[in-house]
Amino acid sequence: MERYNLVVIGAGSGGLVVAAGGSGLGARVALVEKHALPFTPEGGIAVRAMGGDCLQYGCVPSKALLRAAKAAHAGREAGRFAIRGVNDPGPQDLGAVMDYVRGAQAHIAPNDSVERFEALGVDVLLGPGRLRSAHEVDVNGTAVWGRHVVIATGSRANIPPIPGLEETGYLTNESVWHTRILPGSLLVMGGGPIGAELGQAFARLGSKVTIVSSTPHICPKEDADVAAVLVKELVSEGVTIHDNSSATRVAKRDGRKVVAVKSKSGAEFEVDVDEILVATGRRPNIEGLDLEAVGVKFGTRGIAIDAKCRTNVPSVWAIGDVAGPYLFTHWAGYQAGIVLRNTLSPVALASCDVANTPWITYTDPEIAHVGLGEEEAAKNGVSHRVFRAPFEHNDRAVCDGTWENNFAKVLVDPKGKILGATIVHPHAGDLLGEIVLAKKNGLPFSALASVIHAYPSLSEIHGAVAREYVKTSLTPSRKKILTKLAAFLRR
Repeated sequence: MERYNLVVIGAGSGGLVVAAGGSGLGARVALVEKHALPFTPEGGIAVRAMGGDCLQYGCVPSKALLRAAKAAHAGREAGRFAIRGVNDPGPQDLGAVMDYVRGAQAHIAPNDSVERFEALGVDVLLGPGRLRSAHEVDVNGTAVWGRHVVIATGSRANIPPIPGLEETGYLTNESVWHTRILPGSLLVMGGGPIGAELGQAFARLGSKVTIVSSTPHICPKEDADVAAVLVKELVSEGVTIHDNSSATRVAKRDGRKVVAVKSKSGAEFEVDVDEILVATGRRPNIEGLDLEAVGVKFGTRGIAIDAKCRTNVPSVWAIGDVAGPYLFTHWAGYQAGIVLRNTLSPVALASCDVANTPWITYTDPEIAHVGLGEEEAAKNGVSHRVFRAPFEHNDRAVCDGTWENNFAKVLVDPKGKILGATIVHPHAGDLLGEIVLAKKNGLPFSALASVIHAYPSLSEIHGAVAREYVKTSLTPSRKKILTKLAAFLRR
């Protein structure tokens, strides 16, 4: 039986980081993956790419699709900038757009390929992995032994048991990438980030989109005032949104897919569309691992782990979507680093920093968030103050035409410590890092007011919102002194 320091099951973003990092540190690593799809970069040689959900069905194709959709939308918006554009370009060629998406995937695929990881010294074992014991993993009938076993099998779309849905047919974040004909109308079940992103993309490409969300507003993890900005934009682009509603049954009628929708009030109505996209959450990929036989604890949300990514079985670890609590590529990669330190380093075990984990919803505008939200802080009785700055006073945003409705807000505790922040803007994701850095390192919020931000830049929003806090920190006596000083200087 082959023996390894690390046996990794699943070659998604988390598993790849563990494998590459472990091999780079001198460990003997086996990487088990049952899906390796062929990709051919333009003018290149086909490779067998791993990459999991991120490369195959998630982050990479969705962001490429969003970029193509943004280009289509830019033509309609050209008149805002006194440019003669295309006011109504009509439905786009989805097949051509999907070719662009495929090209982006093919460009990235070599980084996640079997060939690259074998060149790094990793033994790549293609096939489903199953736990035979706390240290043994079976792959296609052959067992390998690992001092540590890392489970990184990811997640997949959660399909609700709606009568008629299976018989009628639907798309998920996996099957949608095989669609070549743009649906004239599309109903999206679910108003989370996946549903909002793909819904907006298809609307911009020319589909008539309806989003049915069971929550009070789309992007339910965000504060209501944050989601409202995105809702306003989506509605302006022709998207219909039904909040506090759920699909109750689906049927085919005259070649169309008819979805019965029930609102919170009990009223029912029908929406007939060409296609349905199901984006009602994710479920962990734990089937076939034989977790029960080894005694690894798990539930509906995935494998149970502690802050150090350990399961209840000392030699078994779990990271990424299969364990959570976040279902982000960057979270899986971060957890991979924690596992490498905890399995290969002699120093004290490291723990995950949940409180400083950012997330971004890549709609237009983007929503970028870290830490506590305003509603969450109020619900949990956390003492806080909220400071805001609108982009309407940011000269770069004014020049770019991205100032309207967008804003940044930061939650601060009584001592001036940053509790959380949210930015709503087309470039919110790129702007969030400065606040994450300050929060992570315990800098007082006032520190952002003293940073010199280049003019004109969107980053000036940080100084603007921090100065709102600084204004409130002036005591009456300090204000009196400053007032007298100003009067003296005016003489």
